[in-house]
Amino acid sequence: MPVSPDFTYDVVVVGGCGHVGLPLAVAFASRGLKVAIHDIDARAVELVSSGRLPFREDGAEEVLAKAIADDKLYVTTDANVLSEAEAVVVVIGTPVDEHLNPDPRAVKRALLSSMSHFRDGQLLVLRSTVYPGVTRGVEHMFEESGVNVDVAFCPERIAEGKAMEELFSLPQIVSGRTTRARDRAASLFKNLTDSTVELEPEEAELAKLFTNTWRYIKFAAANQFYIMANDHGLDFDKIRKALAYDYPRAADMPGAGLAAGPCLFKDTMQLAAFTDNSFQLGHAAMLVNEGLPLYIVSQLERTHDLSTKTVGILGMAFKGESDDIRSSLSYKLKRILEFRAGDVLCTDPYVTVDPTLKPLETVLEQSDILILAAPHRAYRDLVTDKPVADVWNFLGRGSTL
Repeated sequence: MPVSPDFTYDVVVVGGCGHVGLPLAVAFASRGLKVAIHDIDARAVELVSSGRLPFREDGAEEVLAKAIADDKLYVTTDANVLSEAEAVVVVIGTPVDEHLNPDPRAVKRALLSSMSHFRDGQLLVLRSTVYPGVTRGVEHMFEESGVNVDVAFCPERIAEGKAMEELFSLPQIVSGRTTRARDRAASLFKNLTDSTVELEPEEAELAKLFTNTWRYIKFAAANQFYIMANDHGLDFDKIRKALAYDYPRAADMPGAGLAAGPCLFKDTMQLAAFTDNSFQLGHAAMLVNEGLPLYIVSQLERTHDLSTKTVGILGMAFKGESDDIRSSLSYKLKRILEFRAGDVLCTDPYVTVDPTLKPLETVLEQSDILILAAPHRAYRDLVTDKPVADVWNFLGRGSTL
């Protein structure tokens, strides 16, 4: 898709040095588009401009370096670049506060601060998860401003660590109030994938929330099953594998484990707010998943005097093979143990933003008990004679506590 003569760039990704925006920008550049990234994080901008990633994303760094070298990707803190792109993709989502209430005005506030940079004829794509109705609010905001842009909501669907595969293989949901907005958004994303699915904006907003909430509920069901089995001295993972063996109707039952991260819990709470807090299933899932760290500690206390023990936590990222600690339940586990245990030591082979982390060798040597919190491949061949609490059964020694 050639750049319109009215614009310097095909697309600019706002907030583009993060986990959602950067893989998208790199993917577009790899398909020949002229791409700009705008981000307010000067350190991340400097890092990305040098061809390096500020976080782990398999297969992305090589593509990033080539895009920079080929002059297909420009990274800046200067918001003026927004006016130079035919399509503006915004990856600012809807946060949830400490009271579990979403802030549906966050996206509009961010856009208002950049309103002077938008031009008639641009396509604005909202990319991150938003509270239902936010897209309509953004449409009204631009109508009132007198700036004629097409507004689309095209939710990201990737899993962290798999972006460079899934951006090209997964169907893209495309929504807009008008045929023109949908067609322009579909044309943009067909640079990545041939398969697009059209919805109305409100349908697409709920589709994204339903997707993440469905995963969160499935994890909660597995964790509840785990607790049931473990309370009776039975190995849930052994049961799960047996019932799913060559039995398609149970093949999607996940294993137990810490269900966390920046999306699933937050989006479940957004859906709860959308239903005036009458989403009992979502709240129940939250209680199960958020309660698992305390359950693990309580179970260990039945057989160990934790007040005299040093407990080592293996893996502080919110999931395996990630360096992302946002909303990680490993840190909730750590806080509980700081009250219950004599000492707590933590390690992670990928996390670089926590100066309190210790080398794995130190944690293995000094701990009396170990808890496998994030199933990183680096722990697969773990050799230790210490007790290991492994809810995931990642080590293959059983999941019973």
